[in-house]
Amino acid sequence: MKFKIRNQCILGIFTIILAGLFNACNSKPSSKEIQETKKKPNILFILVDDLGYADLGIMGSSYYETPNIDRLAQSGTIFTNGYAASRVCSPSRASIMSGKFTARHNITVHIGSPSGTAWRKRNRFTKLLPAAYTHNLPKEYITMPEALKQLGYKTFFAGKWHLGDKGSWPEDHGFDINIGGWTSGGPRGGYFSPYKNPNLVDGKPGENLSHHLAAETVKFIQENNSQKTGKPFFAYLSFYSVHSPIQTSQEKWKKYRDKAVQQGIAESGYRMGKFLPIRQVQDNPIYAGLVAQMDEAVGNVLSALDELGLEDDTIVVFTSDNGGVAAGDNYSTSNKPLRAGKGYQFEGGIREPYFIKIPGLSKGGAKIDYPVSGTDFYPTFLELAGGQQLPEEHSDGISLLPLLKGETLAERALIWHFPHYGNQGGEPSSIIRRGDWKLIHYYEDGRNELYNLTKDISETTDLATDNPDKVQELNTELFDYLTSVGAKYAKPDPDYSEVKAKEFRNKMEYTKMLALEKQRKQMLSPNWQPNKDWWGSEAIKNKTNEN
Repeated sequence: MKFKIRNQCILGIFTIILAGLFNACNSKPSSKEIQETKKKPNILFILVDDLGYADLGIMGSSYYETPNIDRLAQSGTIFTNGYAASRVCSPSRASIMSGKFTARHNITVHIGSPSGTAWRKRNRFTKLLPAAYTHNLPKEYITMPEALKQLGYKTFFAGKWHLGDKGSWPEDHGFDINIGGWTSGGPRGGYFSPYKNPNLVDGKPGENLSHHLAAETVKFIQENNSQKTGKPFFAYLSFYSVHSPIQTSQEKWKKYRDKAVQQGIAESGYRMGKFLPIRQVQDNPIYAGLVAQMDEAVGNVLSALDELGLEDDTIVVFTSDNGGVAAGDNYSTSNKPLRAGKGYQFEGGIREPYFIKIPGLSKGGAKIDYPVSGTDFYPTFLELAGGQQLPEEHSDGISLLPLLKGETLAERALIWHFPHYGNQGGEPSSIIRRGDWKLIHYYEDGRNELYNLTKDISETTDLATDNPDKVQELNTELFDYLTSVGAKYAKPDPDYSEVKAKEFRNKMEYTKMLALEKQRKQMLSPNWQPNKDWWGSEAIKNKTNEN
């Protein structure tokens, strides 16, 4: 064991009893007595890959349809200022597992991204060379599932991992069962079986990946029903969707193609960012179908909880690991009213759907505006499970239980560190948010931007010039933190060519953007056909079903 639970006085710790109510415990039982006499809640943690802030009906989308997730949010608590700990996947996921901001654990970009001079092979012609970073979730950390195991939980993981090579997979960091988690950050076989995943058994040809992962999660819950075993479970359902390659069924493509036409197709769907075009509209019928299939999968798991009588015994959390892909990859969605998307330093890259449902405590659809982070799940789950806080582990997270109980928390800073260029067009920068204010420090030229997010959620007006004292205050706090954790930084590229950089940008603006607009219109034409390797799977599935 990496640590031992000690006898302690537990004040204000809430656990779920059969009626789904939380009662405070003021006695001094041993850890063994706690596990035997207190009914710990099950925990279902649902993480979606690349789901944007505005990709759900409950979050304002009039195009995507997500009835199951919407119902979950309406029965739980909605954190309107919920954030991922990074603008890209691996750092964000490491922060969920560790409770640490990215500069502290040093997984600062998606694992597999080149750094140093290797970055030049991407032919992006940037001023800086990205910093080196850690390529595996450190084994010395006591991760969230390891901490919950010590409290008596059976732990399960299904889906995307992307926190290291073999030897640093889910089973190496506290999960008893691993279904589908491995080195890859995307679905190598796409969203239809066969999946090309060494840790995932293929389904019937054409089976949907999101549905498969949901079915595996349901199977785990059925076999580890806490009402039968007396042992709580921690089920971490980490969808590969809605990451590229975006794929869906013919039926769903047609449904959302028709819906886009009915809503009116905008003449232009993109605008140029600093390096790449950025999508401005939600009208991609393939992506809409992929979102819908993921929502169906969520519904399947939630229905299983109901059918097993576990709804009142189970905490359910839903969130995403970074913003929706508005540029790069498949240019899938728009995050408006937020600016930009995945990979960017703006709100579209880091602000997420963030819902917590706690039976007997959550007030259906209640909204909390306090800024929260992916680092906060770890200490929150520990407190809900009756465990001792581990501040040396989840050092950048706090328990959100006081907020969920209607209490207040002191204002604190959230910090993001990204000494890299995003595949989607983001820049090397660090961010600090405190209260209403957000400061972005850029490493190419050392400038700062300042936004008041309460008044300007779209980050349209830089207030740095008008508020020099606030800039200095936040910049000092940001770099005091980065220095204290030994943050690494991007460095100037001595071979930088301004001429090549301008050529690249012109190519993106005058060639790439035209190609994207053409592709967008083609996807919305009635006779559009996708790649045979996934649409064709529908024919394979139908043939299989006939035999």
